[in-house]
Amino acid sequence: MNIRNSLIIIILSTLIISCGSNQEKKKKYFSLSIADGKTKLTLGQTLKATIVNNQNIKIDSVIYILANKKSVATPPFEYSEKLDDEKLGNHVIQAQVFYDGNIDTISKKITLLNNVSPKLYSYTIKAEYPHDKEAFTQGLEFSGDTLYESTGKKGFSSLRKVDYTTGEVLVKKEIAKQYFAEGITILNDKVMQLTWLAKEGFIYNLATLEKTGSFAYTQSKEGWGLCNDGKNIYKSDGTDKIWILDPNTLAEKHYIQITTNKSVKSRFNELEWVDGKIYANTWQKDGIAIINPKNGALEAVIDLSGLRKKVTQHDQIDVLNGIAYKPDSKQLFVTGKNWDKLFEIEVIKK
Repeated sequence: MNIRNSLIIIILSTLIISCGSNQEKKKKYFSLSIADGKTKLTLGQTLKATIVNNQNIKIDSVIYILANKKSVATPPFEYSEKLDDEKLGNHVIQAQVFYDGNIDTISKKITLLNNVSPKLYSYTIKAEYPHDKEAFTQGLEFSGDTLYESTGKKGFSSLRKVDYTTGEVLVKKEIAKQYFAEGITILNDKVMQLTWLAKEGFIYNLATLEKTGSFAYTQSKEGWGLCNDGKNIYKSDGTDKIWILDPNTLAEKHYIQITTNKSVKSRFNELEWVDGKIYANTWQKDGIAIINPKNGALEAVIDLSGLRKKVTQHDQIDVLNGIAYKPDSKQLFVTGKNWDKLFEIEVIKK
């Protein structure tokens, strides 16, 4: 019995020593300090960081990493970088500290804000057209003079070709009842359509609306809106991110975060590419955000309040959602979920 107890004690002691040894290996001797404790910076400011080395351990070298850009620091191993071409939003600055054959990786979260506040634009109505009030509009886009529309809700989702001048639905493709359809975009004679929660999108032949394939999205949270610049596809998912998709595989490559001079924003819904900018409905807001696709800056907001009052009021009427642009004629159209009108508007820059 005594021998057995002794063996148990030896085994437990060995485990404790082993665990202690592992904890010692994982211990970090350094920390990262941001100048003035400023973790929120604006575009154009300089980020400065230093290594806190309270135990005066001899450091061999330090590599700083911000937004996938590496910077090798020399003694006293300080970091200084003017933030002028980085994407806006939340970032992590990392420092890899090399010492005595070991590496410590330390980090700090920072937020990069825009350096100007968004401009506020208004609008005038140039024309009004009929729109199916049964259409729970989720996506809207022109190909030539034909309007393509995606409608949502389980059991009522569809993809449509529409004569925008009369509101007539020319072709209607019903979506399987288990899906809640969302935004669409058109590229290379294909229509890409999102679903809300299924993490799956569909691909259709532009001419026939026959389904030709599907695609998955594994990084983004949900499916909300789509648009494209002729090369890349942009996808919103309800968070602060707009994802950039490969046009061939539709895989999510990277993202921008929508940011003002005060904070990172979210809940962007239907998207449209308009003259080099992303126009985005903000869910539950009567306006359109104008976003810089290069860095995520929210540059302006078009105030469309009052537009909803100009459509027939009924029990099913819902929020503003749906932006379509005709680049050849520079015409901009908007509608909403279960609205009986499609509006052509002109943006007034104050």
